[in-house]
Amino acid sequence: MVYRAHDPRWAWSPLSGEGARRRGGRFNRLGIPALYLSFSSATAVREVSPHFRRMQPLVLCAYDVDVNPVFDALDPHARAAHAVAHLDLDCPAWRDDMFSGKVPASQSLADRLMESGFAGMRFGSYATGATDQDINLVLWRWSSELPSKVKLIDDENRMGLG
Repeated sequence: MVYRAHDPRWAWSPLSGEGARRRGGRFNRLGIPALYLSFSSATAVREVSPHFRRMQPLVLCAYDVDVNPVFDALDPHARAAHAVAHLDLDCPAWRDDMFSGKVPASQSLADRLMESGFAGMRFGSYATGATDQDINLVLWRWSSELPSKVKLIDDENRMGLG
């Protein structure tokens, strides 16, 4: 199970990856949809908190995920096997690079992993106040079917999508 804290303006489409496609993200270029998720609800909220001066309303969603293959950027052996450097992940200036027309190292890494057939990547959070326990998942390929199954958990249809 993973979580995402959505801006209510996007909560109507919690599986789209549309916001990341429109704005780009640390691990996806502009124009490429991505679904950014967290392995705890607290991490999901922490991930969006830096974007708000004060805490604003959020819609917290849970997802059942069974996606393969996923690159584990927390595994030093996997990083070595795919020549992943710390700066490829951390990439502190990724936004500045992206908006100045450069391709950030983190987006180049995502491109390489997608080309290698990975559907997503598990990685540590870079949000303010994050600890080693704050783990995220970005997906570049997902669907309602295996091997890239992602299902919104909404048994009571509170989102009104079912």
